[in-house]
Formats: sequence, C-alpha cells, structure tokens
Amino acid sequence: DVLSVLQKIWKEKPETASRLRGRIERVLNFAKVKGWRSGENPAAWRGNLDNVLPKPKKLSRGHHPSMPYAQLPDFMASLREREALAARALELAILTGCRTGEVLEAPWSEFDLEAGIWSIPAPRMKNKKAHRVPLVPETMAILKPLYENRTNDFVFPGQKPDKPLSEMAMEMVMRRMNVKPFTVHGFRASFKDWCSDETFFQWEIVEGSLSHKVGSNVAQSYRRSDALEKRRQVLQAWTDYCCGAKPGKVVKLHA
Repeated sequence: DVLSVLQKIWKEKPETASRLRGRIERVLNFAKVKGWRSGENPAAWRGNLDNVLPKPKKLSRGHHPSMPYAQLPDFMASLREREALAARALELAILTGCRTGEVLEAPWSEFDLEAGIWSIPAPRMKNKKAHRVPLVPETMAILKPLYENRTNDFVFPGQKPDKPLSEMAMEMVMRRMNVKPFTVHGFRASFKDWCSDETFFQWEIVEGSLSHKVGSNVAQSYRRSDALEKRRQVLQAWTDYCCGAKPGKVVKLHA
C-alpha cells in the first residue's frame, strides 16, 4: 500500500514524495510505540524501500516555475484587490523575496515597525543564518493594519488557535487566480531575473536580499555587515516596479 502511494509521485515530485514517505514512517513508528501495530515499518527506507525505488539524490528536483517579471505589475494589482489574509502574505513574500515558511511562521516579535526591519533568527532560516529584511513603506503598509488587528503572536494567524496559516494558503491564492504553473517560491527567481536584466545593483547585494550565501567561507568570515541599507534600495526598486510606480533612475551601488 505504501509503495503504491509513493510510486505515483516518486519521479515527478521527488521532494514531495520523499517528505511523504518520511511522514508515513513517523506515523507508523508512533503507532507501534503506542501498541496499535506491530512488525517492521513498511515505509522505512533503509533495507526496505531503497531496494525498489531509486535513491532520492538521483532524482531531479527541478526548478520552481517562476512568473516572468514582466507580468508582475498586473499580477500584483489583481492580488491587492483580494481581501484574504493569505493574499497579504503572498504580497509580503513577493516584495521581500522571502520564503513561504519565513513569511507564514513569522511572529510579531521579529518585527521592528518603527525602524522598518524584520529580523529572522537563524533557526527559522534555510541556511541557519540570521537574516534581516529591510521593510520599505509599501511592506510596512501591509503589516501595520495587521498589527493593529492582531489576534495572536503570528503575523498571519490560521484558523486553529495559536497556529499560523497553512503552508498551502498562498499557493491556494495563486490557484484561485489561475496563474498555473507558477509557484510561490518562483517569485524569488522572478526578482533575481529582474535585478539581472533591468538594474545595475551589485550581484552580492541581490543575493544577500535572497539570503543566499555569497563567496567562500573565508570571504564570509571577513564580511561583518549585511549591507542592510543597500538591500533596502534594492527592495524599494523591486517594490516600485511590482506596484507599478514610475521608474526612476537606477544607480550602480559601490562597495
């Protein structure tokens, strides 16, 4: 039964399939500890499914389909017309370049709305390195009404008490807007493409805006600043573009 479920998506959606296998394994392990079942775990990988399924590392994860940045202004205009909380979460994710989990699981304690800084601690980051996100006026305009009407510690609270919105919330917004095959994560690539094609911003500043590691470990050890204000200029230019503001002169930033 486990194999029949996994085989349907193992090659087409390797990351999802791998996560699903792990979750099934944990559920069945829990059931065994509780005395609800006995015997070997049919979802175990080593010495079991690894004999009949290709190893995950040999599977191609592929790229997240990204919306061409030329379509962003129209898409954002339609998005802003939606009143759903998930729409505001998606808007914030696009304008800040942050990942789904970083946005949806964000507590208010990470935000300094007076200084315009969102400080994400290392444990919540993919690369386990703390990341400061500069908040421009447009992203502040998203956050302030939410803060004034907050109901719990999460910026984007879910229906369950003390829980954030579901991981699928933003994706569901996109489905309702009929923008297949594009993904939420793909907007990070849209941002990167726009910076590369349309601006002269330093590449390391753009990469830093996406919380990507830039340079070798040695180079990283000598870099003491996170170039917050330079990254603020990048995100402001991106926001102006996405929100349809009249483009101004883009100047090259120097180290």
